[in-house]
Amino acid sequence: MTGALPTAHPPASSLDTAEATAIARAFLPERSWGNRSTYYYVRAKLGSDPLYNGVLQALPDDHLPLLDLGCGLGLLGHVARLRGRMQPYLGVDLDAGKIDRGARAVRRAELHALDLRHLDIQQPLPRHSGHVAVLDVLHYLDAHAQASLLQAAAARVAPGGTLVLRSPLDTGDGRDRATRLTDRLGWLSGWMRTRPRHYPTAGALQRLLDKAGLVAEAPRALHGRTPFNSWLLVARRPPVAR
Repeated sequence: MTGALPTAHPPASSLDTAEATAIARAFLPERSWGNRSTYYYVRAKLGSDPLYNGVLQALPDDHLPLLDLGCGLGLLGHVARLRGRMQPYLGVDLDAGKIDRGARAVRRAELHALDLRHLDIQQPLPRHSGHVAVLDVLHYLDAHAQASLLQAAAARVAPGGTLVLRSPLDTGDGRDRATRLTDRLGWLSGWMRTRPRHYPTAGALQRLLDKAGLVAEAPRALHGRTPFNSWLLVARRPPVAR
């Protein structure tokens, strides 16, 4: 696929400075002379990337639990609580260091029903029935593994539930090239535990989700104030007919 994809909805906004700083404080080191790199990363990420507000706009505000696959530091859970979303949240990620730092921040912020676990998302996933998020991790898997993960994720979407996916897409434009370069640098620097492997097309993702029994919407841009080629795709499982 080449060229720009249509944007069906206006993009969501990032958090304002006060909100981003309030969440980032939970990631400060215990001692004043400790390493503050995670604090600064979280503050910058939340203040520039519309990801988390965009995801929460797409998810119904209901009682269904949320499974976040490839959760990193668990920032979606923090923003959900900031927005008054109180449903149980489980985040899993391969990077044990991020899970440890995220878990400490959860305890410091005293967030309830918010759990982070060390888990490779290519291994069997936790039992779950509710909403599912797969954010900025899909392109670190090859095409076959992407299909397997989306099938497993879709199987955990409850009737009436939603799967929210953000991923860079194969669009062949300047954002695409900038994203590929940045992703590779993130792997070489050690921030990401694995290298990027496959950038899917929008059509391929929609076909996978439709085959899994979900109704996928057209993807929409979710770049924000970043140079990255980020697209949001929302798919829903129809509710059970009464």
